[in-house]
Amino acid sequence: MPQFRILGSGAGTGVPSFFCSCPACQEARENPEYTRTRSGASVLTNNTMVLIDASPDLRSQLVKNNITKIDSVFLSHWHYDHFSGLGELEYYVKLDRIEKLPLYLPPSAVAQFESAFPNLLDIFNIIPWQFGQRYQFGEVCLTPLVANHSIETAGLLIESNEKRLAYFTDTSGLPEETEKFVSGADWLICDATFYGKNWYPHSHMSVEQAVELGRQVKAKETILTHLSMHYSQAVTTEALKSAVSRYPNVLVAHDGMVIEI
Repeated sequence: MPQFRILGSGAGTGVPSFFCSCPACQEARENPEYTRTRSGASVLTNNTMVLIDASPDLRSQLVKNNITKIDSVFLSHWHYDHFSGLGELEYYVKLDRIEKLPLYLPPSAVAQFESAFPNLLDIFNIIPWQFGQRYQFGEVCLTPLVANHSIETAGLLIESNEKRLAYFTDTSGLPEETEKFVSGADWLICDATFYGKNWYPHSHMSVEQAVELGRQVKAKETILTHLSMHYSQAVTTEALKSAVSRYPNVLVAHDGMVIEI
């Protein structure tokens, strides 16, 4: 059975942040179970491993989750907390895989990749993904769909023979056409960056807005991810779980969370 794994459930600052002493960071320092690395995920199907985004914490995520093989990388967008771990794959390709690793990028990010990582041009086979195109990996199909973010950004609809999972870590609601695609999904894993006031309403969502989006698209289960935990109001994981417990079929993501699809 295909397996979807959340490698990182945090927003750009991670939890704990080295510069922060808020209750969420203190909680994570005292109990590593509450640590949140930057957003990323993986899909394992038919012995094929697809990495979704490459966070600054990529090496530790792969080691922690016993991932020893990657067959493709799929980037949702070109923001630092989603692409900066690409360099961690250089020696995997040179010493173990040997051949180039397929890297699916937003079309608008190809030139930026070449500028930022000229030394990795012999590591990756660059493939600009296209919105609405279905990409088959083993028994799972990945379809990039338009998200509402500050730059060209995709969420992914991940479909197996029986289940549908929508993964949107960076988005402010969903465009109408995207909603149609994800309507009735078994899982909506989505941006819930802010607890309290949404500081960036054109790019991200608050916890309340994420819960409402799940209702709107009639997701069977909504899982909150890309959690800053610091802003605009600091909240511990235990307090957040308590706050969302009043909503049916809403869960708080955690690093290492596995969903069988």
